[in-house]
Amino acid sequence: MEHNANNPASLELTLIEQTNAMLAAIVATSDDTIISKNLDGIILSWNPASERMFGYSEEEALGKHISIIIPPERLEEEDYIINEVKQGRKVDHFETIRKARDGRRVPISLSVSPIVDPNGLVIGASKIARDISERKRANEKQAVLAAIVETSDDAIVSKTLQGIITSWNKAAERMFGYTEDEAVGKHITLIIPPERLDEESYIIGEIIKGNKIDHFHTVRRAKDGHLIPISVSVSPITDESGKVVGASKIARDISEQLSLQAERARHYEEVKALNARKDEFIGLASHELKTPLTSVAGYLEILSRMVTEEKGQLFLQKTRQQVKKLSALVDDLLDVTKIESGKLSFSEEQFDIRKVVEDVIELISHSNHQFQFVLNAEVDELFITGDPNRIEQVLTNLLTNAVRYSPGTDRIELFLSKDEECALIGVRDYGVGIPEDKLEEIFSRFYRVDETKSQASGLGLGLYLSQEIVSRHGGTIWAESETGKGSTFWVRLPIKL
Repeated sequence: MEHNANNPASLELTLIEQTNAMLAAIVATSDDTIISKNLDGIILSWNPASERMFGYSEEEALGKHISIIIPPERLEEEDYIINEVKQGRKVDHFETIRKARDGRRVPISLSVSPIVDPNGLVIGASKIARDISERKRANEKQAVLAAIVETSDDAIVSKTLQGIITSWNKAAERMFGYTEDEAVGKHITLIIPPERLDEESYIIGEIIKGNKIDHFHTVRRAKDGHLIPISVSVSPITDESGKVVGASKIARDISEQLSLQAERARHYEEVKALNARKDEFIGLASHELKTPLTSVAGYLEILSRMVTEEKGQLFLQKTRQQVKKLSALVDDLLDVTKIESGKLSFSEEQFDIRKVVEDVIELISHSNHQFQFVLNAEVDELFITGDPNRIEQVLTNLLTNAVRYSPGTDRIELFLSKDEECALIGVRDYGVGIPEDKLEEIFSRFYRVDETKSQASGLGLGLYLSQEIVSRHGGTIWAESETGKGSTFWVRLPIKL
């Protein structure tokens, strides 16, 4: 049959064909799933979006029952929808879940309309389904964020770039005293003291640039007028195009933190003052003790020349040893106070470290005849720069400790070697040893290893002083030890300072 443009019937037919073609194109290109079915639930049409959403091709879906995409627990929904359609009613934006071919569940928003024949009889239903997975995820995320904001202990406030408050959480109410109704719509200067208004200009300037402000310490004013020290972080709020449209502020009350800092500062000053008095007392007491000790030592020296009886000489010798020990302790206390005040003196000269080691061995061996001191030296002489008296003090302390903590043994070894830049000195004993977990502590002031079985006396100052002296020479000192097998102390000194 040919169409005649002048024939009204032909013209009407052409318009109907064009309309049908247009509707078919809309259905075929729609991003929404569009499905038609009869009242028995048999699928009559299935557009490309349906294939993408549910995974069934048109050939696989046509002629099948609509239940192929309905989870078993939701089949009753289909009965409800069909009943509504049979009565000529449309079902709009019905949110539900449907099942894809691979078994995954697809959250959808479903609109169902009756299909009627030319006589107005309902013969089927047309379904339009939209995947709302992204929307549901966004809503869930939004709900979580809203819950976080509302339950936060920090005040969270948002505002426009003009400073108008747009949100105000519960913590903001508690912190500043204004309810949400009182704050939203007001300018942020509601809580800013007049003398700090310039801060707001600075903050907005940074936000407009897209910059975030972190942990900005300032003061804000509550409804009752009291000032609150806060730490505030401000972030830009952007729209979908990335344009900055506002700012989000998170404020934390730091009153307690500042109070604790002030308390710590006060305690620190008190401890510092007490420590200064303590050092002053130790220094004064040690200095005052030196005079009578020197006198006692002098009188004992005179008395030893006058007493000829063997037993009396023995007592005098023991007394002189104790006075010497007491004098060494006082010297250590004096050195500690000098270190603390930065007044411990050092000379600088070139000297042969091997000779210093040999002199210390000779000195210690005179009063410890039961020990054999063995020097393993790789060099005949080794000149370094420093204070020979202070280095002698270190070596004397190490040898004295080796003797003190080696009861029941009779051998102490010393080592002397060099590399291109340093001299290395070692003192090894075969005594009680030091537990591994204590090795880091032994150079602390007044520290003594309690686990040692030795009854050796001391203040726990020798190794502390030794470390300070070695450190002042640009060197290092450390220990290697095994409980019950002895210890080795090593001193590394630069050849030239």
